[in-house]
Amino acid sequence: MSKRAVLEVIALDAEDAVAAQAGGADRLELVTDMAADGLTPSRETFAEIRAAVDISLRVMLRLADGFAAGDVDALVRRARELREAGADEFVLGFLDEAGGPDLTAVETVVGALDGCRWTFHRAIDRAADRDALRKQLADLPGLDTYLTAGSAAGVDEGLPTLLAEAARSGEPGYEQQILIGGGLRLDHVPRLRAAGVDAFHIGGASRPDGWSAPVSAAAVAQWRAAVDD
Repeated sequence: MSKRAVLEVIALDAEDAVAAQAGGADRLELVTDMAADGLTPSRETFAEIRAAVDISLRVMLRLADGFAAGDVDALVRRARELREAGADEFVLGFLDEAGGPDLTAVETVVGALDGCRWTFHRAIDRAADRDALRKQLADLPGLDTYLTAGSAAGVDEGLPTLLAEAARSGEPGYEQQILIGGGLRLDHVPRLRAAGVDAFHIGGASRPDGWSAPVSAAAVAQWRAAVDD
């Protein structure tokens, strides 16, 4: 029997979280403001979701649209507030103007996480050099996942890159789990699973009626069945 794959679902509130867990999600990515591609939720929202479900929660640390860090001190304050509220997994990722990782910002924010596990998000898909970014970040404490579509344009275009990176699993810079998300469709899953990918991330796919509607437990269950097949 193959290893159970991770299914992560974006949740905006407790209603989303309950539906996602009911559908079989293993983990939630907590964000607000999807018009800006997902920003840091409030401490109160985190607390409501934490009280509503018992699965893992990864909380976004991002205060504005785009991949620049912006106000790093504010990011650190938000991270510490969320830690005090009980958050113990996070999502972040910042690039500099040249398209490399903003190491100063990343290291400063990670330093406020007290060793918590975290995902470097789709900023990797905008990086000037994906391989160099991975190797520059490889030794940061807590980094265990890359959320990626393989391309800024989404999984359709990024599939060759994803398959190549999956084949390098365990190499220096490639020890972290690949979490596939960004234009991911059900028909992508069999090929990715066959390549050894064991983590999948969905947002809009869990909401058949769009982002103005809540997560559908039935839609999540369909994905659960697909990634487990």
